[in-house]
Amino acid sequence: MTHVDLVIAGGGIVGLATAYRFLERYPDRRVVILEKEHDVAEHQTGHNSGVLHSGIYYKPGSLKAQNCRAGKLAMERFCKEYGIAFERCGKVIVAVDENEFPALERIFDRGQASGVQCEMIGAERLGELEPHAAGLRAIHVPEAGIVDYREVCRKLAELISQRGAEIRFGHRVCAIRQSDREVVVETTEGEVAGDLLVNCTGLHCDRVTRMGGVRPDAKIVPFRGEYYELTSEATHLCRNLIYPTPDPKFPFLGVHFTRMIHGGVECGPNAVLAFAREGYRKRDINLRDLCESLTYMGFLRMASRHWRTGMGEMWRSFSKQAFVKALSRLLPAIRAEHLVAAPAGVRAQALSPDGTLVDDFLVQPNARIVNVGNAPSPAATASLNVGSLVVDRLVERIE
Repeated sequence: MTHVDLVIAGGGIVGLATAYRFLERYPDRRVVILEKEHDVAEHQTGHNSGVLHSGIYYKPGSLKAQNCRAGKLAMERFCKEYGIAFERCGKVIVAVDENEFPALERIFDRGQASGVQCEMIGAERLGELEPHAAGLRAIHVPEAGIVDYREVCRKLAELISQRGAEIRFGHRVCAIRQSDREVVVETTEGEVAGDLLVNCTGLHCDRVTRMGGVRPDAKIVPFRGEYYELTSEATHLCRNLIYPTPDPKFPFLGVHFTRMIHGGVECGPNAVLAFAREGYRKRDINLRDLCESLTYMGFLRMASRHWRTGMGEMWRSFSKQAFVKALSRLLPAIRAEHLVAAPAGVRAQALSPDGTLVDDFLVQPNARIVNVGNAPSPAATASLNVGSLVVDRLVERIE
């Protein structure tokens, strides 16, 4: 059985960034990353829309706000150093009627408090930035950007491998044993022992947390986000990033438009309960996953509060015309023939028992294990800083 200094479960961007930061600080330590798939970034990271978030939405002082701001700068430096294409293209957050002004003001105030480069603009300036967008008022965030996070992960994997780390693909974590001296991880391909373990398993992080002997503070409930892409004839309708003013009563941002770094414009997502933790298609059903979600009191409480909005999200899942109607609030010129189906993503949303979404990154240390229990957007943007945050928790156990 292999024994190393650090075992990391999960080969997404947070797990890879943690290994990268750990080896920066401890270049002589041995690291093994266990990934159940056969490549890095196969789940949340690889289905990411590729936005470099500014941090404007997040509560000042929260882990999201702090790590997004510093993490974005770190990600841009990393991309410059290693020749990974990225662009500060800017975004607009649009209010299409006066009822949205108070929520837009709150977002602007958060951005100002967190040091985000942003400006409140009127309809005339919005028309200069996004000629086809509807809106009475908007926030312009010129520092928002786009990147390919799969490419970032491939570079991280290359760098940590050069520094001696081993990435073991096809190794799904089955059980965890702890002692005073080590933590042993049982996988489908054998056992690995380490002085420390970091759980970065995303969609399955609550289950792996429980394997390590800790009751997680929240359960992961998977939400599928479905997308369309603009046809080449319609890409001129969106220059960069166009977002709605989010409904403060609903925990998701709403459908928006995202220009991608390699070309094209993505439209969406909606947010519907996935019937499997890896349920990227409507027909993907895992009875264990579905039963866990539907019998979890946290989900039932959330659903009772937001059932009307949830029904609308589900209707858009089955009706292209309903999806078009939602998109046309931002871009009135959008027509059904402008849209082609694009791959969906699944968000690992941590839900508390009281039905509230865990709104911040959740890092739970336990003896020889550090569990990353919630890392939704902007985790990819913030990943290099989140990696440093996790390593700080490990240092407390090393030193």
